[in-house]
Amino acid sequence: MKRYGLVEAGGTKFVLGVASNKDDIEATTRIETTTPAETLGAMVDWFRSQGDLSGFGVASFGPLILDKTSPDWGHIGITPKPHWSGADLAGSLKIAFGLPLAIDTDVNGAALAEARWGVGQGANSVLYFTVGTGIGGGAVVDGRIVHGLSHPEMGHIRLPRHPDDREFAGTCPFHGDCLEGLASGPAIIARWGASLSDLPADHVGHDIIASYLAQTVVTMQAVFAPLSIIFGGGVMGTVGMIDRVRVQAKALGNGYFAGDIDEIVTLPGLGDKAGLLGALALAQAD
Repeated sequence: MKRYGLVEAGGTKFVLGVASNKDDIEATTRIETTTPAETLGAMVDWFRSQGDLSGFGVASFGPLILDKTSPDWGHIGITPKPHWSGADLAGSLKIAFGLPLAIDTDVNGAALAEARWGVGQGANSVLYFTVGTGIGGGAVVDGRIVHGLSHPEMGHIRLPRHPDDREFAGTCPFHGDCLEGLASGPAIIARWGASLSDLPADHVGHDIIASYLAQTVVTMQAVFAPLSIIFGGGVMGTVGMIDRVRVQAKALGNGYFAGDIDEIVTLPGLGDKAGLLGALALAQAD
């Protein structure tokens, strides 16, 4: 039986695991995301303690360089995360172990896992968004992850501004008020000094963030006509947020798009395991 090393690489933490299948995650650990040398060194050390492995699956924050003809394949691209631009994430494991390795974005991995084992089962088009420290989106169509020149960057789409949110410049260092710059966890704290879940239930922030996510839903309906749009990440842990998004998406869609929003727009079926199981899905698919 093949045993895979799994990496869910995030901007604040790396979650590592070993598994042979989705129902048998043998071991896990968490490493804080500090500098590449420190974090990747600790990652390699932990996997060395886990016995024989058959390969690795890595689901990582982006942007990632995924062109296999590039000498920079498996590196982190230009990121606002200090010290991590150009970090050789895949190479640190390839050099240490010399085993097969599959790498993709965390959201692409989660989309693949949800399509195989979660709420996206049976759907020919599955989108997965994480709304947290950043915002990213991944797509699986007919069982395959969508790539182009690179991986999709759905967190950087541009949206009309909410009428009560016109003055905020946005937090994205590249685009200002893109989706990530308006609706990510840091953007919420930058406006209102607290996470969304800590704001009063009647605070205007709930409506503003839901409106941006609802706009994302109808935009993706127009582009992909997906059967499943899944929202994960810490912001979506806010009580009632998924329902607010559904209500506003229905209003924005105005009956034009096919399907029932209440069935299409969901939270992850795999819960907080979507990222790690995404790494497993990538490893098994390689």
